Order: sequence, then C-alpha cells, then structure tokens
Amino acid sequence: MYDLREIEDSVRVWEIFCRKGASLTAYVGDDLCGIAFLNLQGYKKFEHQCLITIIVDQKYRNRGLGTKLLAELFLLAKNTFQMEMLHLEVYETNPAVNLYRRLGFTEFGIHKTFIKDNKQYIGKIFMEKAL
Repeated sequence: MYDLREIEDSVRVWEIFCRKGASLTAYVGDDLCGIAFLNLQGYKKFEHQCLITIIVDQKYRNRGLGTKLLAELFLLAKNTFQMEMLHLEVYETNPAVNLYRRLGFTEFGIHKTFIKDNKQYIGKIFMEKAL
C-alpha cells in the first residue's frame, strides 16, 4: 500500500467482512501482523467463488505467516461458505506471486499496463484456485 488512503480503505473493507465472519486476523504476541478475508458476493449466482485479500506486515513476511493465513482462509471458504473457487489479483512485481503458485493458484490472465508509476507500467496478474 502506498498511502494512508489505501490503508484506510483496506481496513474499512476488512471490517465489513469481519462482521460477516469471512476474515482472519493474525497476531504475533500483541502485534497485529496480518489479515486475510473473503470478499463475499451478495448474489446467489456468485456464492460458489470469491476474490480473496491477504495483507501481511512487511516485518513479518517470509516467516510462514502468509501460508498459514491462506491455509485457514481455504478452510473457511470451503467449510463455512461452501466456496468452490477462489481468485486473487496481484501485481507482477509482488514476490507473493511465488507463494500463491506454491499453494496451487494458477494464472488465468494479466493486465500488463494496469499501473503506470514513474512512466513505467506494472502489470496485474489474475490467479485462481479450485477448492
């Protein structure tokens, strides 16, 4: 996330899905270090799938926290919400792409010019995983 507005927007969305029982929060001691949630859809025809979001504080990355959050999110999606498919969107420069591939997500598309930052394009990869 690049600025306070993006952080506040993510927190607002996370709070919505907390109330629906569709989010997970990770702590190390008293430190909030990660969140993950299912972006539930309000329409029956979309109930079998959803977009997921995961955020891990930078100082807690590469410690297995993302793997644990996603494993629990998969269980929540399948067992509580009867999801069949999860999907996500990730910038191609994000090292988490390797984590998602390792956990069974496959790429189904890319938007090569999604962001233009300092006259350089950054693509967004679209990935999915059957449960």
